[in-house]
Amino acid sequence: MSETILENDTIEFHKELDARGLNCPLPILKAKKALSELQSGEVLRIMATDPGSVRDFQAFSKQTGNTLLSHVQTGREFVFLMQRK
Repeated sequence: MSETILENDTIEFHKELDARGLNCPLPILKAKKALSELQSGEVLRIMATDPGSVRDFQAFSKQTGNTLLSHVQTGREFVFLMQRK
């Protein structure tokens, strides 16, 4: 397990996915596969550079029932924490 610090909160994650440089729909497809390898309640950390990924992961969360715990933008990079349902 590793952790990410978000505005004074520390969230542990169980798996990390580097989707930087990939465009829609690849970050979502790779995240779906990675989430399927986790147990219920475990957290996936996703790093992406596609500006559309924010909207995509919000929609993906609603459609699948997996919880989007947070998303943070640092420069051109986006970091998402998603918890498997």
